[in-house]
Amino acid sequence: MTEQKRPLLITTGEPAGIGMDVVLNLAAEGKLQDFDRPIWVTADASTMQVRAEELVSAGVLTEVPIWQTIDNEAGDFDMDAAEQIAQQDIDADSAFILLNVPCAGPITGGQINIANSAMVAQQLDIAHQLAVNGTVAAIVTGPLQKSALIDAGIKLLDGTMFSGHTEFFMQQSGCEKVVMMLANQAMKVALVTTHLPLKDIPAAITADNVRQTVQIVVNDMREKFGLTQPRILVCGLNPHAGEGGHLGMEEIEIINPVLREFTDAGVNISEAMPADTLFTPRHLANCDAVIAMYHDQGLPVLKSHGFGDTVNLTLGLPYIRTSVDHGTALDLAGRGGASATSLYQALKMANEMADKSLTN
Repeated sequence: MTEQKRPLLITTGEPAGIGMDVVLNLAAEGKLQDFDRPIWVTADASTMQVRAEELVSAGVLTEVPIWQTIDNEAGDFDMDAAEQIAQQDIDADSAFILLNVPCAGPITGGQINIANSAMVAQQLDIAHQLAVNGTVAAIVTGPLQKSALIDAGIKLLDGTMFSGHTEFFMQQSGCEKVVMMLANQAMKVALVTTHLPLKDIPAAITADNVRQTVQIVVNDMREKFGLTQPRILVCGLNPHAGEGGHLGMEEIEIINPVLREFTDAGVNISEAMPADTLFTPRHLANCDAVIAMYHDQGLPVLKSHGFGDTVNLTLGLPYIRTSVDHGTALDLAGRGGASATSLYQALKMANEMADKSLTN
């Protein structure tokens, strides 16, 4: 099996949500064959069959797609068996290989059952193991319901309650820091801080935080996007990037000194720029990635240029991880109406990154 043929792995996440629906939609449309790689999917096999039949009854699918199921009845996934599977060609009639991760309790579309939260977490553990040992080329995560995992008492490695995909993969990989990036056809935006109240952001803009964020972005743009000299623009924290200190000192005292370290090292990176003019066509035309200081500084602009086509990335992991940009949409599960556009774009970006990373 050639390096180019390593699979893309989709975790379907919360079984009561639309994770399985959007996979089945792409399978029925023949779009999972667009990536010249096998597609592996983690889900409960019996529930996947039921969900497909529900979508046929709802008129969303004309027939149940064909897939190959790899049973995992014992609960502990056999990594040696997965490696053997990876050496085989998928049957021509099969849209994907289903790695069966059984649920503990009954599943009804739209109705959370916390008895199945351990199964959701097991999907992520399997994905991490398959990615870190190189069996799969990338992980593409479907939506999960954080509240269900918290209610079930699912914890991260450090003993804290489950807080999301990003923290799970970061801790499993032993990373001190990762960077959230969202990307679409218009731009790529990485964040120094993510889900913080606005009042807490200035204290989080430290030299170390900015330095680590920039280094991770530079490394992954080179290694996972194949850009030997990425062009990076950086937003200031304050209006007008501080207006020479009149509107804040963070740019002068923290941000720009760190950015000059990278410039001195030969990185093509700006000093802090006013965010209200950075996101204009003139600047974005000569930019591979933008680093914003906080969530609502960069992401509203990006999402206004392609909300349904946006992909969530985690930079700084030892493998590629992309994600859909929507939630579980419990009200749509098994009923139709769920768009598979975001999953398709997440698969497309994961595939492109996997291809680019082969050249580095």
